[in-house]
Amino acid sequence: MSTASPSNAEILDPPRRCPDLDVRDLEQRTRLMRIITRLIAVSDLGNREIARRAGLPMQKISDLLAGRLEQLTLDELQALRSTIDHELTPP
Repeated sequence: MSTASPSNAEILDPPRRCPDLDVRDLEQRTRLMRIITRLIAVSDLGNREIARRAGLPMQKISDLLAGRLEQLTLDELQALRSTIDHELTPP
């Protein structure tokens, strides 16, 4: 058993387990996920059509609706939002 205690630097800045999940990125993706989920609910488009128009596999829409945010990138979420916004915007 080690008696060494963690340094102050280790306590204040613990190592990241998922370095690709930056807090700001996660917050942005969470906000977009909520917006997109609401837009999907009021859209006349089906999930398959939304996925097709956004150029994403249907599984990404399923992941989004199931709240599996880690499966979607910020770019994918932005593509989805612009696809649905374009559909809902009156001509």
